[in-house]
Amino acid sequence: MEPNVSPSGNGTGGTLRESGHGLALFVIASCQLMVVLDITIVNIALPHIQTALGFSTESLSWVVNAYTLAFGGLLLLGGRTGDILGRKRVFIFGVLLFGLSSLLGGLAQNEGQLMAARALQGVGGAIASPTALALITTTFREGPARNRAFGVFAGVSAAGGAIGLLAGGILVEWLDWRWVLFVNVPIAVVIAILATKVLRESERHPGHFDLAGALLSTAGMVALVYGFIRASQDGWSEPVTLGSFGAAVVLLTLFILNERRSPQPITPLHMFADRNRAGTYGIMLMLACAIFGMFFFLTLFVQIVLGFSPVQAGLAFLPVSVMIAVGAGLTSQLLPKFGPKPFMVGGALSSAAGLAWLTQTDIHSTYLGSILGPMLLFALGMGMQFVSLTLMALSNVPERESGAASGLLNTMQQVGGSLGLSILVTVFGTASRNEAKDQVAGFLGTATPAQRAAFQQTGQVPKPWSDQILTSGISAAFVVAAMFTLVGAAIALLVIQVRPSDLARLQGNHTPAADRT
Repeated sequence: MEPNVSPSGNGTGGTLRESGHGLALFVIASCQLMVVLDITIVNIALPHIQTALGFSTESLSWVVNAYTLAFGGLLLLGGRTGDILGRKRVFIFGVLLFGLSSLLGGLAQNEGQLMAARALQGVGGAIASPTALALITTTFREGPARNRAFGVFAGVSAAGGAIGLLAGGILVEWLDWRWVLFVNVPIAVVIAILATKVLRESERHPGHFDLAGALLSTAGMVALVYGFIRASQDGWSEPVTLGSFGAAVVLLTLFILNERRSPQPITPLHMFADRNRAGTYGIMLMLACAIFGMFFFLTLFVQIVLGFSPVQAGLAFLPVSVMIAVGAGLTSQLLPKFGPKPFMVGGALSSAAGLAWLTQTDIHSTYLGSILGPMLLFALGMGMQFVSLTLMALSNVPERESGAASGLLNTMQQVGGSLGLSILVTVFGTASRNEAKDQVAGFLGTATPAQRAAFQQTGQVPKPWSDQILTSGISAAFVVAAMFTLVGAAIALLVIQVRPSDLARLQGNHTPAADRT
């Protein structure tokens, strides 16, 4: 039997054979891609799902939210589960649960069945994703090998949204909306089979599950996101909106108190004592707030205003994946020389510039002239940030807590995405309603009797007035999204401090003396 390979290179505590590192990384990255792209793969299918299962416009958004909230809310518990029970078995269980729930979702006959299946998918993703990231920290030595592995993982995480849009467009147009869920089943089975062959079990660390913390955090985030969604629909003073925000404050406060008292919390608060790690989590939160909005609103724009088909819309986002891969690849190569801070700051500024450019979008915009350039600029910044943030968040973390650390980073991404999208939808709704007042007046001033009758029946104005309302709301949302990324840039600039020992680890020649430098 070949020796295990540990992160420190001492020949103990690893999870894979040295010769199997490439295949192991393929399995881990494939799992992450499957989990992440499922956040966006259903976006293009939503109109078809609404028609097939009779969703209302309000409830349709929960096809996405049921997944992302369960995913983000339980990631911390998922990472902790891998630490306690062993990462290989937990990884395989999460992958198979994800595949089973995808099958159930594809077979759903009503909205309740589909939303339950989507939530169960989120649970499977929350178990598999942080465990996959933790497996990298216990498989690859600190230095170039781990940098490359994190580069692949981060690139897949960042590009998954764009790949999901392309895959969703192809499946919906060529097959049926149900295949955006069915496609996960064979992929999950293959990943689980390969995992049994190439992964070796990690050391189990005794401990307890913080179920109270998991439930409080999940319920608190659901209440917070629901509050923003209700605010966008019914206003900020509506009783349910205020009640949701109040419940969120209470639940999240109880969550923090629970974590402070729990002997083994799902969120070890001492991780925030390290300013670099705390700053990294804050930057990831801001970046995720912007990412989900960019994909969501541009998907609407290219299909509704530009008239792209589902496949054309998916292809429109393919350059985003390519540019993310370029940014991630360059960053993973240059990090050992320059450290992560320049890429955190530069990546955030690049993403902010792309979003600021997108604020100029209007009904006369074209894909090549107005959309492609800012998308590529945003994607370059995404690739730079995901690699540097992943490395910094897991740098110098004890092996027994790597699952919790990776779970917390993923939580910031998923919860930030749900929270950010709900905020941006609220901004979009307010700006759209304000613009609608002018556009409806302009439409009624030139409308024919038949058009007036149709408006009285549906309350909807035709093109180009409807396109103007949509683009006005999207432009306002991009202003706030750009502000999110600028906050991330400020955190990177003012909080992150790269020490000589951090560079030593990235270069693979870390020694105890380096810590004293």
